[in-house]
Amino acid sequence: MSDTPAPSRPAAQGGDSLSGFLYALTAYLLWGFLPLYMKALAHIPPPEVIAHRVVWSVPVALVVLVWLGRSGDLMAALRSPRMLGMGALTAALISVNWGIYVWAIGSGHALDAALGYYINPLFSIFLGAVLLRERIGRWQAVAIALAGVAVAILSWDAGRLPVVALGLTVTWGFYAFLKKWLPIGPNQGFALEVLILLPLALAYMVWLGVAGTGHFLRGIPWDNALLIGCGIVTAGPLMIYANGAKRLTLSTIAIMQYIAPTMIFLTAIFIFDEPFSSVKLAAFGLIWVALAIYMGSMVAAQRKSL
Repeated sequence: MSDTPAPSRPAAQGGDSLSGFLYALTAYLLWGFLPLYMKALAHIPPPEVIAHRVVWSVPVALVVLVWLGRSGDLMAALRSPRMLGMGALTAALISVNWGIYVWAIGSGHALDAALGYYINPLFSIFLGAVLLRERIGRWQAVAIALAGVAVAILSWDAGRLPVVALGLTVTWGFYAFLKKWLPIGPNQGFALEVLILLPLALAYMVWLGVAGTGHFLRGIPWDNALLIGCGIVTAGPLMIYANGAKRLTLSTIAIMQYIAPTMIFLTAIFIFDEPFSSVKLAAFGLIWVALAIYMGSMVAAQRKSL
């Protein structure tokens, strides 16, 4: 996260900073309200929404890089075949993640989306153990096992795996894992990803326009505004978060990351009126216990290192 301005009190030296907390809180609140925005686009097919998320994110990402004075990093990445290859892989993962999310919100599966993002930190620990041979602590193993039991309960109740939740978990988990190996700052990396996706997104939008099946510039100003606004609601929170994460300790980020899925969960039940059975309550209860164990073990480990 070297593309962010130097914090007045870096987390590595003095713990959490107020500016970092406000940046992160803003990003998570924006992500938490995102289902309301995507629900307003539910009548538009997810691939078209994703295309607009890509296209209108490009100018936002480029303006931010120019403002930060980091556009040179992006130009260097665009000249590197290795960086382009890695960027193409992360771009593919994030586009699939977006597609699943947009479809889930629009088709009445916001609870599944919340579940996916609740499970994600535990999946990241699992990935680290499998791919990097990182040691899993006893309580972390318990947390992962409880998450597995919750998925099994939901699978038994529905007669199938919770595909939406697992799809979001796996795509975001691998995306985050691979982003760690992308030797470029998060803002530059995001700009690289949307630039890689831009030709495909533009081609798809042109094809929709020629076929007469697209929704953009079709005489409905509200749709046009929402589709253009996809750039801000996509790029904005990601870049705000990048500025906050550098100023916070790992344990603080671990706790704050549950703001968004909790808001999605509450929105699904109280605004979207999605069914919430006793079986789902039991499964989410296990997830919440698992996350409490996970956070507790992380905070305890950090205190020992001080």
